[in-house]
Formats: sequence, structure tokens, C-alpha cells
Amino acid sequence: MNRRRWWPLAAALASFAVGAAAPGDRAPELSLPDSAGRPVTLQAMKGKVVYVDFWASWCGPCRQSFPWMADLQRRYGPQGFEVVAINVDKKRADAERFLASTPAAFTVVYDPAGATPSAWDVRAMPSSYLIDRQGRVVHVDQGFREMDKPVLEARVRAAVEAQR
Repeated sequence: MNRRRWWPLAAALASFAVGAAAPGDRAPELSLPDSAGRPVTLQAMKGKVVYVDFWASWCGPCRQSFPWMADLQRRYGPQGFEVVAINVDKKRADAERFLASTPAAFTVVYDPAGATPSAWDVRAMPSSYLIDRQGRVVHVDQGFREMDKPVLEARVRAAVEAQR
């Protein structure tokens, strides 16, 4: 195929990378309200290791991941670790029903407009992004599988134990 035909394809593919959160990139900023309406930002968590998790009430693996994330928050929180779970349900009541049966012992914020998943290039539910203390994406994971928990926790532990 000649260069003239490849250029539109290359430009289209490059546009998907704009704003995406890939390992090594600076994490896109976010500012979303928590359940009390207070804004939660990554800027305010500067110097912490942050596990950003996108979830929805209809997502079965999300229900499985919440107890695990709560355990991570409990164990690593004192060392500068923070879980931020971003709900993408259009109706807040759907998220509230989910949280009534699967409590979150970490920060939950809401994005019913869905702007944040686009900026982070979320392609599956749940999707998680491990952010280091310098605000860089360390790891991206799509979906949640019980068998992956040891590997995911090892990444969290390594990020928490990294030079402060």
C-alpha cells in the first residue's frame, strides 16, 4: 500500500492515543465528585500510590474486585496508598444499590457523563490503572480475575515500597 493510503489510517490510530493512560505516561488528571459532592483529584494525592479503578453496577467482575481493593486499602493505605473507584453508571441509584450490597472501604467518585473513561482510554469493565508517587502510570489492567490477584498485589506492593 502506498504512503498516501496509509496516512489517514496512521492519523486515525494516533488520535486514539491522545489522552490515553499507558504505562510510562503521566496519568490524565481527574476531578470528580465523591458521594458528598466534594471533588476528588489526582493532584491532591500527589506523592501517593493510587489505584484508579473504573467500575459499573452491572459489572460482575467489579463485584468481585471490591473486597480485594478494600483489603489493599486497609493494608497499604498507611504507607501512602489510595484506591479511587470511578463509577460510570448513568443513574446514581444503580451505583448506590451496588454499594449497598458491596460496600467500598475506599474512595468512590462518580462520572455519569462518561468523560473520564474516554480520557483514560478505558476499554473494559473494570479497568484499573496503577499510578506511582510521581503521577505516572505503572500498570494497566482490563477485567478482574481472581487468579491475577497475587500479580496485581505484587505490583501495588512494589509501587508502595519504591523510593518515596
